[in-house]
Amino acid sequence: MIDLSSSTPFAEGGNRKCFIHPTQSDRCLKVIHPGLLEKIIKNKPWYKKFRTKDSFDDNLREQEAYKQKALIANDSEVWKHIAKWYGMVETNIGMASETELIKNNEKIAETLESYLFANGLTDEIKIAINQFHKWLRDNLILTKNLIPHNLVIKIENNEIIIKIIDGLGSQAFIPLPKYSSFFAKRYVERRIELMSSRINWDLSGRKGNWK
Repeated sequence: MIDLSSSTPFAEGGNRKCFIHPTQSDRCLKVIHPGLLEKIIKNKPWYKKFRTKDSFDDNLREQEAYKQKALIANDSEVWKHIAKWYGMVETNIGMASETELIKNNEKIAETLESYLFANGLTDEIKIAINQFHKWLRDNLILTKNLIPHNLVIKIENNEIIIKIIDGLGSQAFIPLPKYSSFFAKRYVERRIELMSSRINWDLSGRKGNWK
C-alpha cells in the first residue's frame, strides 16, 4: 500500500486529487475524493440510481478507456500525445489510477489552458493543436470532451507536444464508436470541433454556452 499521509495534491478536480508518487516522481496518483461516489449517486435521477457504484468511478472508467482498441497497438505514435497508464494501485486514502506525470525540466508540465491564458493562440500552439488533431484522426483515439485543463504542454526538441492527462474514453450513449471505424471517425471529428469551440470560448471571456 502506498502511504500518502504526508503528501499534498499538486492538482485537484471535481472528482479526483492528483498526487506525485512518493517513490517514483515521474508518476501521478489520481484518487477519488472520499465520499464522492455516494454523493454522486444520491444526486442522480432515480433511473440512474440502479447503476452500480463502479459505473460512476472515474478511476475505473479511466482503466476501461485505456483498453480501447486504438491503444492496444502500443506503438510509439499512438502514445505520442497521451500520458501512459500503469494500472490501479492501493493507497491509504483509496484506490489510485497511476499514470505518467508529464514534466519539462523536472517541473510538472503546464496545462494548455494556462498556456492559452498567458500567451493566446501563438503560431507555435496552433501548429501543436493541428498536429494533435491529426493524431486523433489518424489513430481514432476516443476521448470525452477535450478541455484545455485536461491537456498539457510537453516540450520535446524545442517542439510543443500536446498530451492528454485526463478525459479518455467515449461518452457516446450508444457505444458505436468503440466498434465501428465509421462512427469512430464521426465521433472524433465532433470532439475536435468541440475542442476548438472550447478554446475560443475560453479566450473570448467565457460568455454563453461554449458548445
